[in-house]
Amino acid sequence: MDTRHAPTVDLALRFLDEWAGAPRPGPHASDPGIPVLAHLVAGIAGPAAPATAARAVAQWARTAGRGPSHPGLYDGGLAGTLAGLRLGARLHPGLHRAADRLRDHLAGEATAKTWRTADVAFPDYDLIVGPAGTLLALCVDATPTDRHLAHPVHHLAALCDGDELPRLRTGQYARHPHLSWVHGRVNTGMGHGVAGVVTALTAAIRRTGPAPGPVASLRRATRWLVRQSYDDARSIRTWAGAGLDGPAPDGAHPNPRQAWCYGTPGVAWALWDAADALGDRDAADWAAAAFTTLAERYDEEFHLFGDGPGDLLGLCHGAAGVLAVADAFDRHARLPAAAALSARLTVHLRERLPAALGADWPPGLLTGAPGALSALLTAQGASRAWLPCLGLR
Repeated sequence: MDTRHAPTVDLALRFLDEWAGAPRPGPHASDPGIPVLAHLVAGIAGPAAPATAARAVAQWARTAGRGPSHPGLYDGGLAGTLAGLRLGARLHPGLHRAADRLRDHLAGEATAKTWRTADVAFPDYDLIVGPAGTLLALCVDATPTDRHLAHPVHHLAALCDGDELPRLRTGQYARHPHLSWVHGRVNTGMGHGVAGVVTALTAAIRRTGPAPGPVASLRRATRWLVRQSYDDARSIRTWAGAGLDGPAPDGAHPNPRQAWCYGTPGVAWALWDAADALGDRDAADWAAAAFTTLAERYDEEFHLFGDGPGDLLGLCHGAAGVLAVADAFDRHARLPAAAALSARLTVHLRERLPAALGADWPPGLLTGAPGALSALLTAQGASRAWLPCLGLR
């Protein structure tokens, strides 16, 4: 085992061992967090690690798929179960058979018939519970065909058939207690917005080729995102949570979220990866420059906030998600500022994770301990097979 992995591997093994001894039922039963972490640890650790990792995967597989049964990647969805089965099959090969059956179910026409094409809600398009996440899950540790990806690709491309993306304006949240702010607007973010749609279309183009329809839709979506960007008071090129309905905000946005889910990290990556897949060097350079403004000015004291380790250290809101994006920019774009930020956040997480694991931190990938540990291991050279779960590679 590479000595740089040792402290994180020890933490991960302790977490997996404790979880396997006392698994917690609930909304994370179908979440891919446990098999993602087990897959990573088994691939880099010493001879005792595969047994611990395999035990955790076996325990996870006993209840996988018993969540809400929607087709999404997170929140108990079946696409998350698919991702977990694929990675868990590295330790228990028999899980591939279950993964193949679930893949065919998720790729089927019945799922596609449930998606709206106007007045949409998040399950109609997004990465968390919608077809963008389903498409990305089909790409985890697998080589999907045109047939597997056809329904989500066609649907996502159809939603991007206008320059202002009118089909992606939400129409279901007028009286929602938490989401009324996005009603009638187009969300920009990676988790619930256009950036997530962009990463899904990009993943499909990389795997099945640049078909004219998806390419045209991808170009419209990326141009729309570029038009929504602005410079905040810290001179960071960034994005509000939804598309601009007027002039750009004057000064820093009231919510300084700069994370995988919202803000510069996730959106800039989506734009860079799309441009790279399409061979558009100018657009890729623009996206890299946008991320550089964040990487050079990222402030852990300002940009990381919340009530617990999920917000401060997790993938969705916290340091681990920014680390995962910075690591992707470093590896694929060879961006010096990304390498420097990745190194900083690696230290940040290594210093804080030991204490955080003692808290009551759920075992999910996006907001839980497995995601933070997985991002840290991958930034230190472990497998990247799970990264489609974040729209990364």
